[in-house]
Amino acid sequence: MGILAGFMVPHPPMIVPDVGRGSERQVQETIDAYDKVAKEIAELKPETIIITSPHTTMYSDYFHISPGAGAKGDFGDFRASKVTFDEKYDYELVNELIDVLQEDDFPAGIEGERRKQLDHGTMVPLYFIRKYYDGGKIVRIGLSGYPLPDHYRLGMYIKEIVEKLGRKAVFVASGDLSHKLQDYGPYGFAPEGPVYDDRIMDVMGRGAFGELFDFDEDFCDKAAECGHRSFVIMAGAFDGMAVKVNKYSHQDVTGVGYGICSFYPEGEDSGRYFLDNKKIEVLRMKEGSDGYVKLAWASLESYIRSRKRLKVPKDIPTELKDSLPDEIFSKRAGAFVSIHKNGRLRGCIGTIAPTRDSIAEEIIQNAISASTRDPRFEPITVDELDMLEVNVDILGEPEDIESIEQLDVKKYGVIVTSGYKRGLLLPDIEGIDDPETQVSIAMNKGGIRPSEKYSLQRFEVVRHK
Repeated sequence: MGILAGFMVPHPPMIVPDVGRGSERQVQETIDAYDKVAKEIAELKPETIIITSPHTTMYSDYFHISPGAGAKGDFGDFRASKVTFDEKYDYELVNELIDVLQEDDFPAGIEGERRKQLDHGTMVPLYFIRKYYDGGKIVRIGLSGYPLPDHYRLGMYIKEIVEKLGRKAVFVASGDLSHKLQDYGPYGFAPEGPVYDDRIMDVMGRGAFGELFDFDEDFCDKAAECGHRSFVIMAGAFDGMAVKVNKYSHQDVTGVGYGICSFYPEGEDSGRYFLDNKKIEVLRMKEGSDGYVKLAWASLESYIRSRKRLKVPKDIPTELKDSLPDEIFSKRAGAFVSIHKNGRLRGCIGTIAPTRDSIAEEIIQNAISASTRDPRFEPITVDELDMLEVNVDILGEPEDIESIEQLDVKKYGVIVTSGYKRGLLLPDIEGIDDPETQVSIAMNKGGIRPSEKYSLQRFEVVRHK
C-alpha cells in the first residue's frame, strides 16, 4: 500500500451551499470538479486522508501536526453552523511520523496547538469527500515559514511512514491560488496574480514538481497565493515517483484562483528525486562561480565544518589561488557577502570601507560573519551547505552627492549618514525600483528618522555571483 493518489484542491467556504446561498453557482465548474475528485477518493476507499491546510496552526519555524484522537468543526464562522464535522485522527500514523521527525531533528510535532476545531482549509475538502465516503481517519498538517525544500522533505517523511505502516492513503493538498486576480475581488488586483495562476496550473498540470522550487518568494507574496507550500508537501510525498496527472478545472471569476488536479503514482522514476536534483543544481552553480565567490565558499565551509579560519595566502587551495586576480591580494576594499537558501536570504554581512589588509581577507572574514553572525538568523549548519547560493559584492569608493537625483538604483548603492547613525543599501536589489525607496530603506536600516538631517553618498559595486 502507500499513497494511492494526491489531490490539489481549493477551500473557499462559499462553494458549500449553506454558506454560498446561491453565490456558489458562479464557480459551478469548480464544484463539479470537486465532486469528481470526491468520487475518486470514495472509489479508492482510503484508510487515511492526509490534509495539508494553510489555515490550521502555523508557525514560522515549526510544522504543526494536529494531536489527539480527533476534532470537530463547523461553518459557524461563515453563518452555516448546521454544517458540522466530527473527524477521527489517525493518531497511530501521527505518532510514528513524530518519532521519525524527532529522531532526525526535523522541526515538526504536535506541540503548540492554538485551536483544536477544524479549520475551513480542512473542512471544505471534507465537505465534498463526506458526501460520497464516510470512511478513513484524517491527518491534519499545517504549513510553516521554512523554505520550500523543507516542505518537500516533510512530504517525503509522510510517504515513508505511510509505506511503513502499509496504509491505504490519499493526500489532499488544500490551498487557493492567487488572491489578486481581479480589481473587483476581495483583495484587489496585482499583475503577479494572473501570472502566478497561469504558471502554477501549468506546473501542476504537467506534474513538474521540481519547478515548484523556482517560484520566488517575493513573487508569491505579491501574488498573494495561498496553497503553494501545501502543494509542495504533497509533491514530496511523491518523491521519486512518476505521476499521471488529471487537470480538472481552474477558475478566477471571484478574484481568487481555484485549481483542481489529481495525481496518481505510476511507479518509480529516477529522474523525479527533485530535492536531490535541486542540490545538484546548486552544486553546478557553485562550480561555475568566479574566484571571488569560490573564495567566500571556501571560507564559510572551512569555518562551519571545522571552525578553521583561512589564512591568506597559505590556506587557499592552489587551483583557486591561480584563478584569482592579483588585485584581490594587493588591493583593499569594502565587501559584502550575501547567502541565500532556496531563494530566501540566509545571511548578509559586509563592510562599507576596508578593515583588512586585502580584498581576499575582507571576503574571508565577511563570509564567516554572514554565515554565523548575522543577528537576523541562526548560524548556518553543515546540513545546509549543499543548498546555499553565495554572492560577493566589492564596493567602490563612496562619493558625496548633493541630491537624490544623482542616484541610480541599478548602478549605485547609497549610504545615508546622520551624525553617528549610518545606513547602507546595495544597488540592483529586486523590488527597489526608485531612489526614494532606496534611501528610505537605507535610513530605516540606520535608524534615521525622516525628520533628521542627513547626507548622501553613492558608490558603485562589482557583483560576483
